[in-house]
Amino acid sequence: MKTAKSLLSLAVVATLGLTACEQASQPEASQAAAPASGEPTLAAVQELVRGNGTEPASLDPHKTEGVPESHLIRDLLEGLVNQDGDGNIVPGVAESWETEDNQTFVFKLREDARWSNGDPVTAEDFVYSFKRAVDPATAGPYSWYLEMTGMKNAAQIIAGEMPADELGVKALDAQTLQIELELPLPYFIQMSAHTTLKPVHRATVEAHGDKWTQPANFVGNGAYKMSEWVVNEKIVMERNDQYWDNADTTIDKVTFLPIENQVTDMNRFLAGEVDLTYEMANEHFDRIKKDQPESLKVTPYLCSYYYGFNTKKPPFDDVRVRQALSYAIDRDAVANFIVGKGEYPAYNFAHQKVAGLQVDTPEYATLSQEERNARAMALLKEAGFDESHPLEFTLLYNTSENHKKVAIAIASMWKQTLGVEASLENQEWKTFLDNRRNGNYDVTRAGWCGDYNEASTFLSLMQSNNGNNDQFYYSDAYDSFMEQAMRATSDAERSDLYRQAEAQLAADMPLAPIYHYVNARLVNPKVGGYPMNNAEDKLYTKDLYILE
Repeated sequence: MKTAKSLLSLAVVATLGLTACEQASQPEASQAAAPASGEPTLAAVQELVRGNGTEPASLDPHKTEGVPESHLIRDLLEGLVNQDGDGNIVPGVAESWETEDNQTFVFKLREDARWSNGDPVTAEDFVYSFKRAVDPATAGPYSWYLEMTGMKNAAQIIAGEMPADELGVKALDAQTLQIELELPLPYFIQMSAHTTLKPVHRATVEAHGDKWTQPANFVGNGAYKMSEWVVNEKIVMERNDQYWDNADTTIDKVTFLPIENQVTDMNRFLAGEVDLTYEMANEHFDRIKKDQPESLKVTPYLCSYYYGFNTKKPPFDDVRVRQALSYAIDRDAVANFIVGKGEYPAYNFAHQKVAGLQVDTPEYATLSQEERNARAMALLKEAGFDESHPLEFTLLYNTSENHKKVAIAIASMWKQTLGVEASLENQEWKTFLDNRRNGNYDVTRAGWCGDYNEASTFLSLMQSNNGNNDQFYYSDAYDSFMEQAMRATSDAERSDLYRQAEAQLAADMPLAPIYHYVNARLVNPKVGGYPMNNAEDKLYTKDLYILE
């Protein structure tokens, strides 16, 4: 998932036919019976304020692609399954599911699942929503995700070769949904927690069109309903009393603030105006770690930070130019000194903590930085650039102090090592996404977060048919490795094909991996239930509570 900054192992295959376990219980509300001795006491006021990075581009789950949007939608809409604090799949609207072949899945929906207007949530709601997500008329930037699940006929529908009604989804009855895949996919259940697979309320969408996401019109099935949206100021949500698990939901009100500047986010936290920041300002990490360790939360985060090259635009259609710029980036310096929160220097695209990932270390990664710099200079000269004819281009990034600091540092490395002139350009999130998607850039900052804990969540991005392949990378060899991986009958075979795909990326260099993320943010110590082991950062407000 695209970030303004998108899990489980394949071992769950054996449990896919079982009813999922229920989530852990929370402390009882203090307004009810007093907690037993030793249990935490809840505050009388259960309200949470969250920094959310930026103003969302949309709240339509079939028209979004960013992390800030997913944070909001996760509270407003509920899909078939959710995740718990450890990243395990738990029931959402589906109370159970089963499969005999990892190709046909049958979900039993809760009879007490309701939309916020009181309508029942039915299997037909999911049929309509999934078809809407793949329909070219929706123009969803994440429609490709359903193709990656292998959902029957999704690829042909997205390509305009079949009508959306041919998608392999069917309501067997009001509470039973059947999904058919083209081929067996052992991690399909994990993929089902994704934002794009959230349902929408058909009557509301058809009545209001693009305005259905406005507070006065919004009908959702999540734990919260939107009460206020002041653009560039706040989005306020309150408890949805129609939600099936409302009795076990504790936070009454949550406010999301679109704070792009991490220092501002931090200062508002320190002033008591924010309970949970979006991310940590890099330059203040060491101080906060020393002065307020009880507020600092650092967790694994399956995201990769990289620079993408516009491979359809000269001179970045020349692999030597791309390799030169990549080799000249001192990843150790960026990870350890520019961001410095425990991030891992990256030489491959998929996050190194992805379950079961095995990659070959690229040859350039075995060299010292001085040796890489020398090779970079030679490659750039071969491509026709030197002191008399320096390479000049624009480096695009979305507005953020952290991204700015990384961009300044890397531009300085390029200048010092290669004599390259990289002009920096920052844009607000929505404009940035539009320009990147349309190829209006030379080199761009990018980040990708895993939508599930398996290597394809990263590697599928670079397939030529992926709608988020903003580098416009095309490689028959790479596509072949990934297509074979999707058809592999064993984990070992699939892992080997992913290894070859990563090697192809290292050779073609459509992107320059820079570092693999950890997630660091400030959290009010009075906020209970914060998930420390969910590597996708799927944080549900309904699982949190405020202590006295």
